[in-house]
Amino acid sequence: MNDFDPLAEFWDQLLSRQPKKIRAAYQRLDQTTRQAVVAHLRRMASESGWHPEQRTSARSALEALHISVD
Repeated sequence: MNDFDPLAEFWDQLLSRQPKKIRAAYQRLDQTTRQAVVAHLRRMASESGWHPEQRTSARSALEALHISVD
């Protein structure tokens, strides 16, 4: 049985805190999906209710992509 989940793998890479992995995952997306992902990362980085490690990972992803949190 294959437990590979492409969506989980994508988010693992995007939230890895490793700039090369973050940029590689992001580059595979189309423009519409990129906008949705950035909006989600911004919510993760700035809204309460997220685990501190998730917030840190989201901020790291935005920094690697040279995108501001706000």
